Amino acid sequence: MKKPLVALVGRPNVGKSALFNRLVGQRKAVVSEVPGTTRDRLVGDANWNGAVFSVVDTGGLEVYQPRQVEAAPTSPLEEGSRDFVPEIRGQAMIAIEEADVIVLVVDAIAGVTAADEEIADILRRSDKPVIVAANKADNAARREDAFEFYALGMGEVFPISALHGTGTGDLLDAVVEALPFKPTDDADDDLDDETIKVALVGRPNVGKSSLLNKLLGQERAIVSPVAGTTRDAVDMSLTWEGMPITLIDTAGIRRRGRIAPGIEKYSVLRALKAIQRADVVLLLVDATDGVTQQDAHIAGMIRDEMKSCVIVVNKWDAIEKDTHTMNAVMDEVRRDLAFMPYVPVLFISALTGQRIHTVLEAAVRVQEERLVRIPTSELNKIVREAMLRHAPHTKQPRPLKIFLAQQVRVDPPTFLFHVNDTRLLHFTYERYLENQIRRVYPFTGTPVRLSFRPRDENRRARNR
Repeated sequence: MKKPLVALVGRPNVGKSALFNRLVGQRKAVVSEVPGTTRDRLVGDANWNGAVFSVVDTGGLEVYQPRQVEAAPTSPLEEGSRDFVPEIRGQAMIAIEEADVIVLVVDAIAGVTAADEEIADILRRSDKPVIVAANKADNAARREDAFEFYALGMGEVFPISALHGTGTGDLLDAVVEALPFKPTDDADDDLDDETIKVALVGRPNVGKSSLLNKLLGQERAIVSPVAGTTRDAVDMSLTWEGMPITLIDTAGIRRRGRIAPGIEKYSVLRALKAIQRADVVLLLVDATDGVTQQDAHIAGMIRDEMKSCVIVVNKWDAIEKDTHTMNAVMDEVRRDLAFMPYVPVLFISALTGQRIHTVLEAAVRVQEERLVRIPTSELNKIVREAMLRHAPHTKQPRPLKIFLAQQVRVDPPTFLFHVNDTRLLHFTYERYLENQIRRVYPFTGTPVRLSFRPRDENRRARNR
């Protein structure tokens, strides 16, 4: 399901990263008083009053003196960005184009600066909802001073303290109100779209484009171009054995320290949006490099989004092999991606076409597994037998009891367990239950979600 995107923009050292951490509820962004500090994660999810949306933390925008001779602007957005460093201009344009709502973060202590005015001028031309957050308003006097930012002409100003959380509730209310669509709006659209959406993701130069071309070049494929929803993504539709499939190509995701300023810095954001749109994600790994930390990072993004996945080890033709090579590489993949033991692994060569036919076969099979529903009686039989084989251990005086298990949804498969007390549940036993379910229903390539509800809550729900 597609999530609305909220971008935090502003000049350096106004507290964007601190606000980002506050909104997503985790310390994902590294906060420092040094302008331009590199952040480990660019995107996080926020949940406010049931509305779920993604938040992107952007780099600080700096102003420099304009050159005496400049080229004519090519668009209204470019016209407002003349006074920005060229590399940062690319970042600002991408953030503005991708976002559904923009939060302009300013410094209540410093007051209105020339950089704030320049950034406001760009945002004014974007035709996107813009909300001004006057950060560092830690006391009554600074909250009063924050009202000078009305001079930017961007609408209501929200004095906040990202450090202490003051005023962030009112800010989030305004953000949710400004969202052009609610997260549930896309659900109906997804029901009408019967194609299987398959995204190709991975580091640069792992062979995504070569694989895409090979898949589109199959004799059984009927190919037609479909316009992508983002600037970098071009969706390609094909029919494979009578089944409609949409391939979503993405830019290579570099390691954070190697991402150059400008448009490339947002490859992670764009790939994440492609992952969110997809039903199945093909994660390409270079056989000559093995599984790298960046591969594991991308796999973590896929797992966080609860998307089905197939690991595709490409360039299999480029390494020397013997009878044990494939097993050795398989062991390496399983070890380095141990948090995704359910994911199938393919060994292909996009260059030579070796085992290319297995890619879409695996993607379709994984999608079918994602939609499997277990009958309640069968599920409870599996759980009862699992508890007989291995009863839950606890240091509490009473044991964990599971009264009923139900699969409450597919895509992804989600199971609800009615128990006597969730505090008696250890995470290792939750993992054990998942493994026991997968023994009968493998859910190949697909993560599953287990939820536990205490008996008292069940009773309250029935009495409502």
